[in-house]
Amino acid sequence: MEKITKGGLGMDRLGLGTFRLQGDACRTAVTTALALGYRHIDTAEMYANEAEIGAAIAASGVARDDLHITSKVWWEHLTPDGIRRACEASLAALRLDHLDLYLIHWPAPRMDLPAALAAMTRLREEGLTRAIGVSNFPTALLRQSVEEIGAPIVCNQVEYHVLLDQSAVLSYARAKGLFITAYCPLAQGGLAEHPTLAEIAQKHDATPAQVALKWLLDQPGIAAIPKAGRRESQEANLAAWKVTLDDDDRAAIAALPKTQRKVNPPFAPKWD
Repeated sequence: MEKITKGGLGMDRLGLGTFRLQGDACRTAVTTALALGYRHIDTAEMYANEAEIGAAIAASGVARDDLHITSKVWWEHLTPDGIRRACEASLAALRLDHLDLYLIHWPAPRMDLPAALAAMTRLREEGLTRAIGVSNFPTALLRQSVEEIGAPIVCNQVEYHVLLDQSAVLSYARAKGLFITAYCPLAQGGLAEHPTLAEIAQKHDATPAQVALKWLLDQPGIAAIPKAGRRESQEANLAAWKVTLDDDDRAAIAALPKTQRKVNPPFAPKWD
């Protein structure tokens, strides 16, 4: 598995997303994924599934040093005390003594960003997380975080797939040495019947989802975390690595309209 190595991390570029996986379904999904070889698990306090993920990790027998675990602090908790409490609660639920990557899940409309990033940095300095980052930050907030505040962030996790343009935030992240983690990389399951992707998939004896994933994974500095509760889906996502897209495929994907944002809650920032 190819890895992201920025910020001292060793994070598999293809991980397991766990949004909306809860209870026994979540524990079973993570158990299956770890048995298949997944070593990058993404969660968040808002997902309400960290305890189940922690139980699956504890029972797996996989060495902690072989795992990459990302969690996130919810936007309503972006005070220094709130961030620390959230991180400690996530660690307790996950049965871990440190995270690999801890993110601000969403920017809050009236947050004190310098104070929030300072609190995140302290968690890193104290060893509660190996690295810190942000999620759902448009370019303006990324620039503020990196250039004005000087926070040691390594990642921005954003919605990114074949039907959504993220060129502005990608360009800035690459210029500043950050990596991007793509959530909703399969557009919340909306690609299975897409005619262009289906045509490309047929050419490569693949599925439209595998084509969409490989398009992301072919881009440097990009990780992807598709949610997959079933073993068959997890195996299919891993098999996306075997797809070899050609220039015609990439041109066809580049020509697709890229305005389909799937995640846009009322508290979202102004997008690029």
